Amino acid sequence: MTRLHIKRRQTKYLPFGFVNQQPQKISQTKDFSGPGPSGKRQDNMSGLNNHRNCWPLMLVLWLLVPTSTPIPAKPNMVLIMADDLGIGDLGCYGNHTLRTPNIDRLAREGVRLTQHIAAASICTPSRAAFLTGRYPIRSGMASETEVRVLRWTAASGGLPPNETTFAKILQQQGYTTGLVGKWHVGVSCETRNDHCHHPLNHGFHYFYGTPLTLMLDCGNKHNQKAQALRATYWFCTRTLACAMLLLALGRLTGSLPISWKTVGCFGVCVLVFFVSWYSSHGFTRHWDCILMRNHKVREQSMVLKRTPSLLLREATSFIERNKQGPFLFFLSLLQVHVPLTTTRNFLGRSQHGLYGDNVEEMDWVVGQVLKTLDNEGLTNHTLVYFTSDHGAFIEGRIGDTPLGGSNGIYKGGKGMGGWEGGIRVPGIFRWPGVLPAGRVIHEPTSLMDVFPTVVQLGGGQVPQDRVIDGRDLMPLLRGQVPHSEHEFLFHYCGSRLHAARWHQRQGARLWKAHFETPIFSPEGAVGCYTRGLCPCHGKVARHDPPLLFELSGDPSEATPLSPTSEPSFHAVVSRIQEATRAHRSTLTPVPGQLSGSSNMWKPWLQPCCGSFPFCGCQESAHPRDEL
Repeated sequence: MTRLHIKRRQTKYLPFGFVNQQPQKISQTKDFSGPGPSGKRQDNMSGLNNHRNCWPLMLVLWLLVPTSTPIPAKPNMVLIMADDLGIGDLGCYGNHTLRTPNIDRLAREGVRLTQHIAAASICTPSRAAFLTGRYPIRSGMASETEVRVLRWTAASGGLPPNETTFAKILQQQGYTTGLVGKWHVGVSCETRNDHCHHPLNHGFHYFYGTPLTLMLDCGNKHNQKAQALRATYWFCTRTLACAMLLLALGRLTGSLPISWKTVGCFGVCVLVFFVSWYSSHGFTRHWDCILMRNHKVREQSMVLKRTPSLLLREATSFIERNKQGPFLFFLSLLQVHVPLTTTRNFLGRSQHGLYGDNVEEMDWVVGQVLKTLDNEGLTNHTLVYFTSDHGAFIEGRIGDTPLGGSNGIYKGGKGMGGWEGGIRVPGIFRWPGVLPAGRVIHEPTSLMDVFPTVVQLGGGQVPQDRVIDGRDLMPLLRGQVPHSEHEFLFHYCGSRLHAARWHQRQGARLWKAHFETPIFSPEGAVGCYTRGLCPCHGKVARHDPPLLFELSGDPSEATPLSPTSEPSFHAVVSRIQEATRAHRSTLTPVPGQLSGSSNMWKPWLQPCCGSFPFCGCQESAHPRDEL
């Protein structure tokens, strides 16, 4: 007969609401001469007849033993990415004061990752890595200056056309691919309409959203700092203009011994100064706060009070139009980036001011997308993924009003390439019937892993002509393997390697070494509040030997280890440094996309509805456009 030995689920409780649940394992041990009713061992020598009599029981037992369910071919895929959302802002990650029932439902019905890591702590490079499965430095999307994101829609930098996104591969596999929301990895290279970096040139059949990002200028009533800067520029311009008039008057009266050529040159300089600052700071809202549908500008400037509703309408419509599948849909939310545009139905509802209102509206938007899948009968054949591009913007505030969220117990935030608060993000996968509901995984995973995961689910092949840093997550998500394939992960701040982690599987220890860290200001703060965002180089602390933490026991990175407190200190540091050298040896020089002239405003690249510079249009109104 056959005996089944079932091990009980082991549960380990960690800080901040994390629960370590190991999947049930069923082992089968066969004993063909087990003890009989009398307690004595019976001899199984009754021959062939007894063996035949046992086959119904053996068949039943075989059916009871869990086997791997085959993965359905070409599922639909919905990838949802929030903007600037902290891991501590969600109920399923330990927040008990913000209401996020729809995202929490995803976690209950799917798999939740507690050590999901962004490849960069700021928008543009993180999104480039997500789309390509590669560290952003490999594609030139890691800046060597303090400007680490694309600043203008009319900049020539962006995700190079020779990079391969998961959308491009799935498009070749027969998927209908769509993107609604934020792009922020470039538009054009040399002319206004070449759209070399545009979503439609990177594998998406359909795009509706903003090619850049939201910014305070898009909601100018919040941007007191920008208004003060413009006031300063206006004062300087008026002062220079008065000086020019005085020079001209002095030349006319003969009181100043200068030539008209000198007056003219001074006047040209004043004009150039005015055009240079006004074209950027004066017209930022007009140039960059725009909505596009595919290659056409549909709204310039955005009417922010109805933008969230427009995007939700486009998201649900894409799913409904393509319900016959297969489709890949990337919903790149504008929430919860400043200026925290929130529709009136959610204003004042949360316990955390405007930011909390925006989080709760974001959760409602996610719920509407899930409801659409339910209504169309697509839930069981759709992989849904939810994450954030990086950690919360902890320094964001206007006066005493915070504009950023919570990174929970983790140190640091947006812009900090090494500290956990800047790079540890939510990670939730749901696929009913394929992924186990309620599973929690504490293994290191990366946003870059989405690339090989969705490519292989869609029947495509991971490119072999370049280094892919992501790893297929399906075996880990389904419980077929106990560990992540990532032994090491490397944490960049711009183009500088600030930290690296080592998952030492033997002994189940998680080490992290910091080679450089930002210097917080003011003194005693955990952030760069006097600057607004921490730098990657210049005013940073360099550590030799590196700061070493063991994250399993110190997830907040509160107490660095030393050779005295950790006997294996030197061996661990040596192993991490060896892996870092090996990683750097795989890098090849590529043109930088975020530095110098690549990240300057170029009027000949400016998207425009109308005749440049007289651009302006509004998207058609709809009764649902203001919720």
